[in-house]
Amino acid sequence: MSIDLLTRKQTNFVLWRAGANQLNPTIYIAKPSSNNPIEIEKFGEFTLHQSTEFPELWEVSPAECGLVDGQVYYYWFKVRNTDPYNPNNFNQILYCTDPISTTVDRRILAPIPSETGGVASYDPASIILYQNGILTPCDPQGQTVTWTWDTPVNSLPPNNRLVIYELPTRWAAIGEEGQTIVGIGTFQDVLSLMKTEASSPNFCNIHALAKDKAHLLELGINALELLPPADSDDKLEWGYGTANYFAADFDLGKPNSQDSPTASTDLANLIQVCHQYSIRFFVDMVMAFSRNNPYHNINFSDFYIQWRPKGDPKRDPEQGERDGFGGDLFKYNYWVEGYHLITGQKSWFVPSREYMKAYMAHWLAYYKVDGLRLDSVNNVGNYDFLQEFKDLAHQLWQKQGGSSDRFLVIGEELSVPMSLIYQNRLDGLWNEKFKQIIRQVILGKNAGGESSFEWSVRKLIDCRNLGFTDGSQAVNYLTSHDVGGFGNERFFNYLVNNGVVYTESRIKLAFVCLLTAVGIPMILAGDEFADQHDLDIRNEHGNHKQVDPVNYSRVTEEWRGRIFQYVARLVHFRTTSDALAVNDTKFIHVDFYGGKRVLVWQRGNNPDNLVVVVANFSDYGTPPGGEYKVHNFPPTPVGKQWKEITQNRIVPLSWVGREGIFPWEAKVYTLV
Repeated sequence: MSIDLLTRKQTNFVLWRAGANQLNPTIYIAKPSSNNPIEIEKFGEFTLHQSTEFPELWEVSPAECGLVDGQVYYYWFKVRNTDPYNPNNFNQILYCTDPISTTVDRRILAPIPSETGGVASYDPASIILYQNGILTPCDPQGQTVTWTWDTPVNSLPPNNRLVIYELPTRWAAIGEEGQTIVGIGTFQDVLSLMKTEASSPNFCNIHALAKDKAHLLELGINALELLPPADSDDKLEWGYGTANYFAADFDLGKPNSQDSPTASTDLANLIQVCHQYSIRFFVDMVMAFSRNNPYHNINFSDFYIQWRPKGDPKRDPEQGERDGFGGDLFKYNYWVEGYHLITGQKSWFVPSREYMKAYMAHWLAYYKVDGLRLDSVNNVGNYDFLQEFKDLAHQLWQKQGGSSDRFLVIGEELSVPMSLIYQNRLDGLWNEKFKQIIRQVILGKNAGGESSFEWSVRKLIDCRNLGFTDGSQAVNYLTSHDVGGFGNERFFNYLVNNGVVYTESRIKLAFVCLLTAVGIPMILAGDEFADQHDLDIRNEHGNHKQVDPVNYSRVTEEWRGRIFQYVARLVHFRTTSDALAVNDTKFIHVDFYGGKRVLVWQRGNNPDNLVVVVANFSDYGTPPGGEYKVHNFPPTPVGKQWKEITQNRIVPLSWVGREGIFPWEAKVYTLV
């Protein structure tokens, strides 16, 4: 299935749904200066033609503009301002970034129109390469994306074997005088986590990012989820204010040592390397709101809700309780008739819905992503749209040859509304309840509102006890990027803030729960080595919620290195274990006698291929040389033996089901 507007853009400059028709839109085209790469020379300004069939469609061909083959061009559309918050907007004329631009260059900002009413928009340049008669996406120096060595989509891991790594692109290092230095982890820096031949340009002095290291391969994850990689104005935040949906983030494509950005080719290269190592790539998509998207000025009323306080009679019913976090909330129930950008036909549709679908289609086709994480779906506020979006994503994925068991559309809503799954609106949800429960049981407490510790752990380990019907529907985590406020902080900080002095054993126990539970485990970057906050994140809504970074230098600390190796053994096991790839779970032993809180669960449905976890959530420990008897431990099949995963050792037959236990410790057994 092709997207008609994206096809049209290959042979024409296209502006869809310009809002102020009193001014015929034009396109300002420039080319790089021959003397200075960060300056431009005006090539010309050309009038766009209004389609006779679709009045809201404006186009002009490269031939009409006199473009030269093989040349990179910068461009903006000139429109009348539609910003409703500016009382003088009707008289203002400005140049805007193409709202469907595939590359932007933030080094070069829009000129000011020369006519009366011309104002500065400060919009970045749109970039395009004219080559062989086609308007081709490229980076500013003409580099283009190629996929000649990508792997087949169905060679990637299925949903039921995933371990996701959630990676903020803002990182930290400790300076020579002990100060915290926060910088951008660019696409090239991320590549250094996976490819031993690659070094980190912005964090070259950190051992985990050196050429001879591949942190994520050592860890063993098989899915990478970057915080939003689409372009935004955010520089040292996490990118949840998308401006240019079709473009890779400018800052993530420009290491400090590099003069010109290479965002699109860097991101494509990163995803190809992921696929080479059988790592899926999830794109984090922000669709409830945007910040400084070109349609704010081009046609606000078709795409956005004008914010008004409660009680205002002009308040849009769509605003409801939705939160735009300082951005513009998209309209998802505003119907118009006209050119449908996907089908190319005249029909009724909602402009914002189709804009978001085209955005998703571009990332699936151009960047070959194989999983979608939808941010803040409660603030999208429209279940019908979510289902349309999810269904189209699956259709496009299948058109690319992908199978349904290797693609997911996951929503984030911290109240975990199961109706989104039951009504088939989404494939799955972030399971915030897992985080809430693990943080209580790891302190020896019942989960909030739960009558017993046993059932707290049962709901933790088997998400079907929370209402999910399959493990692929729940993404479980100890910490997410939403670290603002007490209770949400990084797992290490949470333990310290709750009086836990010796954190290593409890962190290891928590990871056993995460990686043997039903559901898709997700690890926030840094938790795998007990990273801690470098900044003050006590204010839940403060700025540091989205700048507290991951600090890879800490993995070299001895005790943190032990945690990393422990977690890596579990991750490698999780991605390869048949017993952990199915839902089957039963608790075979519960011991609350004498101050103990020991629970044993069994995973798997094949007697010859089981996983048994013995977990001690208490200060109790057996005496030196003593044993702890698990009476219902499964029998050992003929020709098999038990292996304990966390210590990578074979268990003597005489000790099966009898090994001693330590305080706040878990052992993970499997048949080999």
